[in-house]
Amino acid sequence: MRRWLLGAVLLVTGPLPAAEIVFYRCTDASGALTVQNMPCPRGTQQTRKVMQAVDAPSPVAALPQPMPASVPATPPAAEAVPAPIPAVIPAKEPVPLPPLFQCRTREGESYLSETGEPPSRCIAMRVTGLDGNPGTGAGDACEVVRNICTPVTPALLCETWRQRVKDVESEWRFASSTRAETLRRDYQRLQSLLNDSDCATQNP
Repeated sequence: MRRWLLGAVLLVTGPLPAAEIVFYRCTDASGALTVQNMPCPRGTQQTRKVMQAVDAPSPVAALPQPMPASVPATPPAAEAVPAPIPAVIPAKEPVPLPPLFQCRTREGESYLSETGEPPSRCIAMRVTGLDGNPGTGAGDACEVVRNICTPVTPALLCETWRQRVKDVESEWRFASSTRAETLRRDYQRLQSLLNDSDCATQNP
C-alpha cells in the first residue's frame, strides 16, 4: 500500500505538461498576410499552427524596455560675426580763401579780381602831323594804362567771395554759346573754393 501511495504522489508532483500556443496565419483577398493569436476574420484564408510554450522570463523582465526618447540634437549656435567697423573719415579741414581785390578801370568801372596786378591795357591815341593836323598824321600810338586794385579787408572777404560767385554765375547763365562753357568751369571752381573754406560755416 505504501509503494502505491508513493507512486501516486510522484505522479501528482511530476512535471506539468507545457501549455500550447495557437497561431493563426490570415491571408486576405489582396494577398496581405497577418499573423495573430485569434481566428482569422471572414473572407480570409486561415492557417492554424499549434506550438508548445517555453518557460518565459519573469513578467517584469519580459516587458519591453521603453526606447529612450530621441532628443533632437541642438544645432550649434551660429558663431556671431562681428559687425564691420565703419571707416572713420577724418573731417576735412576748412582752408582760407584766396584774397580778392576790388579793381577800378580808368573809365570808372569796378570789378572783383583774384589778382592785384591786372594786365596793362593800351588805349589808342590820335596821331597828328607836325603841323598839328590829324589828317597828316602817320603811324599809331597808344597810352599804356593799368587798373587800380586794392585788397578786400578780411572782415569783408567772405561776403565779397559770395558776391564774386554770384556775379560769375550770372555771367555764365546769360553768356553766349562761345563763352558759356568757360564761364561754367570758372563758376564751379569758385563755388568749390567757397564750399571748402571756413566761410561756408558762416551765415551769409
